[in-house]
Amino acid sequence: MAHHSHRPVFIVTGAARGLGKAIAEKLVADGAAIVPVVRSDASAAALRALFGEAAVVVTGDVNAQDTAAAAVAAGLERWGHVDGLVNNAGVIDPIGAIAETDAAAWDLSIRTNLVAPYRLMRTFIGAAGSTAERRRIVNISSGAAHHPVEGWSAYCAAKAGLAMLTRSVQLEHGAEGVVAFGLVPGLVDTDMQAAIRSSGVNDVSRLPRSALRPAAEPALAVAYLLSGAGDDLAGGDVEIRDAGFRSRVGLPPL
Repeated sequence: MAHHSHRPVFIVTGAARGLGKAIAEKLVADGAAIVPVVRSDASAAALRALFGEAAVVVTGDVNAQDTAAAAVAAGLERWGHVDGLVNNAGVIDPIGAIAETDAAAWDLSIRTNLVAPYRLMRTFIGAAGSTAERRRIVNISSGAAHHPVEGWSAYCAAKAGLAMLTRSVQLEHGAEGVVAFGLVPGLVDTDMQAAIRSSGVNDVSRLPRSALRPAAEPALAVAYLLSGAGDDLAGGDVEIRDAGFRSRVGLPPL
């Protein structure tokens, strides 16, 4: 039976590794409870061991029809409220020229990077039970949402769509206390960047690993946005490279 806790409860998708895991760790360190969404039983077991009572782990693919409902229900059942959602799960594949891409992989990219976040936002917004005046959504965006990158047509198109969804949520649901942000996290040292380097396509793939920033930086930025301290920035993409934003969050200048 849910007991109403006073600590905030946040859903984080793609929490098994990389940026999602860093976000989950930062939120828990700050005293929040989390509902991490991961795909494999092994990942779920690892996160249960890592976070203990601070997490209810949901195992499911974000593309499955019932995953969003399962994540929201898990938070409500354990803590009585869900206060925030981080749409972090994403895929970079397929990488290649449009005419040469695998059509099924391209379709899967749009579903994973755009349709799944839509489904999670729709379910989260429709759920009752927040104790807070405001509920917050952070969609992990990308510079690719705003500039085409050779070989990344699916990722660019999906992230552009997600950036517009962030704006749409603010337009349609802002008055009822739903606050939405996109965060452009910069080039972060994760497995996704390893896949990009191995592809050899475009300038991003040729960046040395030393040019990448640690995942702890965007994790701190996400926690800041979820805290309410950045509500004046709601309704669009926030760029982690922006000097003013970095100083607000407490990140070192680039």
